[in-house]
Amino acid sequence: MSGMDMANDTNTGAAASANEAMGHHMDMGPHMFMTEMRAENASDEKKAEDIVAALRPAIAKYKDYNVALADGFKIFHPEIPQEHYHFTNYSNAFVAQFRFDPARPTSLLYKKTAAGGYELEGAMYTAPKRFSEDDLNERVPLSVARWHKHIHLCLPPKGTPMDPVNRKTFGFDGSIATEEECRAAGGRWIPQMFGWMVHVYPYVSEQEKIWGTLGGRSAATGRTQLTSEEVAEMMAEFP
Repeated sequence: MSGMDMANDTNTGAAASANEAMGHHMDMGPHMFMTEMRAENASDEKKAEDIVAALRPAIAKYKDYNVALADGFKIFHPEIPQEHYHFTNYSNAFVAQFRFDPARPTSLLYKKTAAGGYELEGAMYTAPKRFSEDDLNERVPLSVARWHKHIHLCLPPKGTPMDPVNRKTFGFDGSIATEEECRAAGGRWIPQMFGWMVHVYPYVSEQEKIWGTLGGRSAATGRTQLTSEEVAEMMAEFP
C-alpha cells in the first residue's frame, strides 16, 4: 500500500488504505496532523448541511449492514475486536481521488451490536495526499470539520514483529517522529501514510457533533484504535 493518492495507486490500494483509517479517537501526538478551524460563516454551514442532507438518504439502506456488503463494502478485519469498524467501498475510494460526491463516502462506520451484527454510525470521506487545505475546504468546509492525515511515521525493519517494545518506538504510537531518528534506528521512514480523511456522523442529535470527534471546535483526545495486529499487517506491506 502506498496511501490514498491515486496518481500512484490502483483503486485496490486506495481502498485498502482507506480500510485502515482510524476510528473516532485520534492520537494528537506527532504522527497526526489536523487542519485548523477557519472562521464560521453561514455559507459554509449551509454547504455542510447540504452534504449531510445528501449523505443521510444515500446511506440509509446500509443500516442493514448486509446490504452494504452486497453493494461492495468490505469490512476491515472483522475478526479483530474494534470500537468502530470501517466498511470500505473500492469504487468510492477511487472516485474520491478525482471528485467529491457526498452521496458516495469512501467508508461506512459501524459499531458491533450485542447480537453480533453491526449498527451504522456514520461515514468517512477521503481526499488525495496532494490536496491543499483550500482543496479540502472545497469538499468539506474547514470552518465546520477538521480533516486529518497520518504523518511522520517510522516503520520497523520489514518482518519485525510489533511487540510492545517495538510499538513504543515504531508506528502510530512510536516515539520516533523524525527521518534522522528513523534512519538511525534502522527503520523505514513514511512522511505521510494514506491520504486525507474526515468523519461524519449524520444520525447524532447535537449539530456540533455531526462532524465527529475530529470535527467541530472541541479538542480531539484519546488514543488510536489500531491494534497491534493491524499495525503489524500494515507495516508488513511497506517496502
